[in-house]
Amino acid sequence: MRQHGKILAGTHTLSPGHAGDQHLLTRLAENEQILLEVRTLLSEAIKSKRSITPAGEWLLDNFYLIEEQIRTARKHLPKGYSRELPRLRNGSSAGLPRVYDIALETISHGDGKVDAENLSSFAAAYQSVSVLKLGELWAIPIMLRLSLIENIRRVALRIASDMAEQSLANFWADRLTETAENDLKSLILVIAEMVHTDPTLGNSFVAELSRRLQGQSSNLALPLTWIEQRLLESGSTIKQVIQREIQQQAADQVSMSNSIGSLRFIGAMDWREFVETMSLVDQTLSEDPGGFYRRMDFTTRDHYRNVVEKAAKRSGLSEVEVARHAIILSQKGASEKGIEDRIAHVGYYLIDKGSEQLNLIIKSGRTFYEITGSMVRRFPLLIYAGSITLLTVLFTSGLMLKLHETGFHGWLLWLSGIILFLSVSHLTVAIVNLAVTFLAVPHPLPRLDFSNGIPPESRTLAVVPAMVIDNQNIENLVEAIEVRFLANQDDNLYFALLTDFRDAKTETMPEDAQLLDFIRLKIEDLNEKYRNTEGDKFFLFHRPRLWNPGEKIWMGYERKRGKLADLNSYLRGKSSRSFSMIAGNTDVLANVKYVITLDTDTQLPRDSARQFAGAMSHPLNHAKYDTIKKRIVEGYGIIQPRVVTILQGANRSLYAQLCGSEHGIDPYTRTVSDVYQD
Repeated sequence: MRQHGKILAGTHTLSPGHAGDQHLLTRLAENEQILLEVRTLLSEAIKSKRSITPAGEWLLDNFYLIEEQIRTARKHLPKGYSRELPRLRNGSSAGLPRVYDIALETISHGDGKVDAENLSSFAAAYQSVSVLKLGELWAIPIMLRLSLIENIRRVALRIASDMAEQSLANFWADRLTETAENDLKSLILVIAEMVHTDPTLGNSFVAELSRRLQGQSSNLALPLTWIEQRLLESGSTIKQVIQREIQQQAADQVSMSNSIGSLRFIGAMDWREFVETMSLVDQTLSEDPGGFYRRMDFTTRDHYRNVVEKAAKRSGLSEVEVARHAIILSQKGASEKGIEDRIAHVGYYLIDKGSEQLNLIIKSGRTFYEITGSMVRRFPLLIYAGSITLLTVLFTSGLMLKLHETGFHGWLLWLSGIILFLSVSHLTVAIVNLAVTFLAVPHPLPRLDFSNGIPPESRTLAVVPAMVIDNQNIENLVEAIEVRFLANQDDNLYFALLTDFRDAKTETMPEDAQLLDFIRLKIEDLNEKYRNTEGDKFFLFHRPRLWNPGEKIWMGYERKRGKLADLNSYLRGKSSRSFSMIAGNTDVLANVKYVITLDTDTQLPRDSARQFAGAMSHPLNHAKYDTIKKRIVEGYGIIQPRVVTILQGANRSLYAQLCGSEHGIDPYTRTVSDVYQD
């Protein structure tokens, strides 16, 4: 396979422009129709108690799979898909995508058998001569499906041809046998008639007719003698023809079984791993100085590669060359600021502020849409507020002119203008917001891959600020935090309740001590239940009431915000005097880096805590604090995911039905647009 891959790459010559996909879709439709017709023939043969070849049995038994793969191929090959793929100038596949010919050669060279090792060897050998684009690597699965369906069609046509020959052989065998039994004198006439029709002596015809006539009456030896004489003229014998038919049926069976097995393999293979292994772009980006690229999750790596792909199309450079320029810039940044700085990460030049620097080097042009979006991001407030003001003034002025023409003058005109200005402003805000959602397209935050666990340097604490009301309320809080733990078990993820008492007219209430003891015992029970060598997993941070002179009441200082501020101070090593009770051994919290804050009714979907920590740990998301502006100018100090309604609460009230988002959808795994944030 390696040798064939190199030879094939040497014979391929690319044509300017891109391939059309109409031929592939048309061919797929033709193949589907032929396979349906052959299936009908085989089904009728079974109903008629006629035997079919082993390859035919494979086709019938697995036709459901073939139909499924045809539907998948049609779904993944929409019109216009192949236009992005390089096409061949020469050869039998001239005008078709190069990757389609690669798939055909892979199938034909392996007689329909495809496995990960052979496919990887073939692709690697091909790329040692000619590099495949990212789009071509992603197209390999769909092109393999098309090629396998093409191979199955080839075998199916041979099955249909063999069945036609067998049917003709059975026709003459029936006539000859019947005539020999009932009207022996007319046998010579039937033989003459058969000779006169001059049937094609195909392997299936000869094998079936011989099977039917041999061993019968000696009177039936004459047609076999005639066939033997005809075959001798071409240098063959009946025995040799039968042997070839047996070999052909065996070969068809192997080819059909290989093709169907390969269709199953294609559906089961991890193509993401294959593409990343074969992609020279991926290998180049893996030279990221800080090593963060290989530690990112697949979605982020794929986003980087897509950016490289688009930049290559606009610049005229190859994808590998674009990736190499990005790596050179990141290596330069590492030498200037160190490998931990954001400018030392290759993503800074692909999806962050360094992209303009990369575009200048590779001479990549930008579309009007991209230029407009860049202007909006550079001067967001000016463009946003200015657009609303300008549109409002224009619309209001136009309407006031219309009113003036209809007889409005003086104070009445100005009063109408004020009312119109207020009304029109709502319309223009909606229009500008709609435009913003198109110009400021949301992108997923880059993430590190923490699917195997949060590392110690990204240790995370999930906290639930809550009010301690009664025993039932405590039971609910503890049960909910246990559920969150079970969905997000990790050695470096911890859970805590951050609690206050209810507001009261006095500093303490009679039930306070009992409630504190109860919740402390519940936390200790959880730690005992899930204890491991790393120490406690669950904690309680409880604050006493403080006097609020403004509201004239004893309450938790600044409620939820105050609880989080006190916890943050404690985690940063300051005094714990803000808390009247801390349950759990907090030594493990000394190195906590991130805090996930959850409301009492907010779920923490399975493994979403790892995704949060992975996002915050990415170098492009690290918060960069400007001491002069006294604010974060790059990265994020806080990430706020979108919250949606759970299925159980979707119809809890009319308000929930009207204002709730898409209920039952996990918001932590989706990219959403928010005008204010964008």
